[in-house]
Amino acid sequence: MKTIYLAGGCFWGIEAYFKLFDFTLDTEVGYANGNYLNPKYEELKAHKATHAETLKLTYKDETSLETIINTYLEVINPYSINKQGEDEGLQYRTGIYSLDNDELNKIKDILNKKEKDLNKGKFNIEVSLLSNYSPAEEYHQDYLDKHKDGYCHINLAKYKS
Repeated sequence: MKTIYLAGGCFWGIEAYFKLFDFTLDTEVGYANGNYLNPKYEELKAHKATHAETLKLTYKDETSLETIINTYLEVINPYSINKQGEDEGLQYRTGIYSLDNDELNKIKDILNKKEKDLNKGKFNIEVSLLSNYSPAEEYHQDYLDKHKDGYCHINLAKYKS
């Protein structure tokens, strides 16, 4: 199995979306690439913590990194800065984080190719090594499974079969 960290606006929607795919083995939402370890959600909302709401995605080995990135790009606006859907602020920025420099280079290559293919401008996706990752509070885990009427900027019905 492989792991990648994806920030794409509110982590509830990104988690629910990736759970729809057979390649997904496990999901966990958390806070990544901020100014300290173990922030609380309230600290992000108060702008004390600078983390991105992030999905820790564990997926099958045979799934290509390109498949993961293209799946991610289906539900984010890669041109937006600190905003996805109605959610706005630093914690809602887009980002792809890894623990491996070689993987980061592959991610950058995939994004550069996609950016050129689309020819609509420069992507504003943060691509960097993972730092200061902490799981989010339990009530955020599997949130949209627990709260069917919860807000999500992703139209999940479009992807459900």
